[in-house]
Amino acid sequence: MRATSYRDEEAVSPVIATVLLLAITVMLSSMVFVLMQGALTTVEKNAPQATVSVRALDNGFHVIRITSLDQSIDPARLQFDLLPSNLTSDSPIRGQVNDADVYGVVGSDISFHDRDAGYSVTQGDYFVIDSQSIGSTDGSWTFRLIEESVGSVLIDVRLPAMA
Repeated sequence: MRATSYRDEEAVSPVIATVLLLAITVMLSSMVFVLMQGALTTVEKNAPQATVSVRALDNGFHVIRITSLDQSIDPARLQFDLLPSNLTSDSPIRGQVNDADVYGVVGSDISFHDRDAGYSVTQGDYFVIDSQSIGSTDGSWTFRLIEESVGSVLIDVRLPAMA
């Protein structure tokens, strides 16, 4: 007896297999694109908005309190400028809010006090300026706070004259 082998000639044609593989590849690549699209696009943050109150105290200090702020800000991203009206006779005072002689320091010319001690600038935090020692008691000096990552001026306020 002779063994007979049966051959199945009904396989998938190479054209159909190629089309199916191509379709699967296109579907997979489009799924990867859709999943990664969120990671590839960057969302641009709005510049922070703030309002402040300024008080001239009888002891020669100005207090600038942040009364509203729409987002908390890292102190390392903030630069302050104390600008005189006449830049030829007086020089501006500049620095970072997180400087060691500014952040939480009592007794320096300009100090920042983080009310909630969370190492962030939020509503209720305040700056204290020793205007008597700086010489900014005449009402012509301007205090500016600049958010550096966006490049926007957060606070721009004139210090009132002291009596």
